[in-house]
Amino acid sequence: MLILTRKVNERVVIGDDIEVSVVEIRGDQVKLGIVAPRTVKVYRQEVYQAIQEENRRAAASAAAELPRIEGISPPDESS
Repeated sequence: MLILTRKVNERVVIGDDIEVSVVEIRGDQVKLGIVAPRTVKVYRQEVYQAIQEENRRAAASAAAELPRIEGISPPDESS
Protein backbone atom coordinates (compact mmCIF):
# COMPACT_ATOMS: atom_id res chain seq x y z
CA MET A 1 0.00 0.00 0.00
CA LEU A 2 1.26 3.42 -0.94
CA ILE A 3 0.58 6.04 1.74
CA LEU A 4 0.69 9.71 0.77
CA THR A 5 0.18 12.93 2.66
CA ARG A 6 -1.85 15.61 0.89
CA LYS A 7 -3.34 18.93 1.95
CA VAL A 8 -6.61 20.50 0.81
CA ASN A 9 -6.55 21.22 -2.96
CA GLU A 10 -3.56 18.92 -3.50
CA ARG A 11 -3.92 16.02 -5.91
CA VAL A 12 -2.71 12.53 -6.67
CA VAL A 13 -2.60 11.29 -10.27
CA ILE A 14 -3.14 7.60 -10.99
CA GLY A 15 -2.05 6.49 -14.44
CA ASP A 16 -2.74 8.93 -17.25
CA ASP A 17 -6.39 9.64 -16.62
CA ILE A 18 -7.39 9.40 -12.95
CA GLU A 19 -6.98 12.29 -10.55
CA VAL A 20 -7.86 12.28 -6.85
CA SER A 21 -7.93 15.59 -4.99
CA VAL A 22 -8.49 16.46 -1.34
CA VAL A 23 -11.51 18.75 -1.33
CA GLU A 24 -12.06 19.23 2.40
CA ILE A 25 -10.82 17.96 5.75
CA ARG A 26 -13.21 18.30 8.68
CA GLY A 27 -12.45 16.47 11.91
CA ASP A 28 -11.91 12.80 11.08
CA GLN A 29 -13.54 13.04 7.63
CA VAL A 30 -11.79 13.72 4.35
CA LYS A 31 -13.75 14.65 1.23
CA LEU A 32 -12.14 13.48 -1.97
CA GLY A 33 -12.83 14.55 -5.52
CA ILE A 34 -12.20 11.97 -8.23
CA VAL A 35 -11.84 12.69 -11.93
CA ALA A 36 -11.84 9.53 -14.02
CA PRO A 37 -13.13 8.39 -17.42
CA ARG A 38 -16.76 7.25 -17.44
CA THR A 39 -15.52 3.74 -18.23
CA VAL A 40 -13.80 3.56 -14.82
CA LYS A 41 -16.21 2.56 -12.07
CA VAL A 42 -15.57 4.23 -8.72
CA TYR A 43 -17.29 2.86 -5.60
CA ARG A 44 -17.03 3.32 -1.86
CA GLN A 45 -15.61 0.09 -0.45
CA GLU A 46 -18.80 -0.90 1.39
CA VAL A 47 -20.87 -0.44 -1.77
CA TYR A 48 -18.37 -2.45 -3.82
CA GLN A 49 -18.45 -5.28 -1.27
CA ALA A 50 -22.28 -5.30 -1.30
CA ILE A 51 -22.28 -5.53 -5.11
CA GLN A 52 -19.79 -8.40 -5.01
CA GLU A 53 -21.84 -10.28 -2.41
CA GLU A 54 -25.03 -9.82 -4.42
CA ASN A 55 -23.24 -11.09 -7.54
CA ARG A 56 -22.08 -14.19 -5.63
CA ARG A 57 -25.64 -14.87 -4.42
CA ALA A 58 -27.05 -14.41 -7.91
CA ALA A 59 -24.46 -16.77 -9.40
CA ALA A 60 -25.17 -19.39 -6.73
CA SER A 61 -28.94 -19.21 -7.24
CA ALA A 62 -28.52 -19.42 -11.03
CA ALA A 63 -26.34 -22.51 -10.61
CA ALA A 64 -28.94 -24.07 -8.30
CA GLU A 65 -31.61 -23.62 -11.01
CA LEU A 66 -29.59 -25.41 -13.74
CA PRO A 67 -30.67 -28.98 -12.89
CA ARG A 68 -34.34 -27.94 -13.22
CA ILE A 69 -33.70 -26.13 -16.47
CA GLU A 70 -31.74 -29.03 -18.05
CA GLY A 71 -34.90 -31.14 -18.22
CA ILE A 72 -36.62 -28.58 -20.45
CA SER A 73 -36.13 -29.14 -24.15
CA PRO A 74 -35.86 -26.15 -26.50
CA PRO A 75 -38.90 -25.32 -28.62
CA ASP A 76 -39.22 -27.17 -31.90
CA GLU A 77 -37.97 -24.76 -34.56
CA SER A 78 -39.29 -26.81 -37.49
CA SER A 79 -42.84 -25.38 -37.23
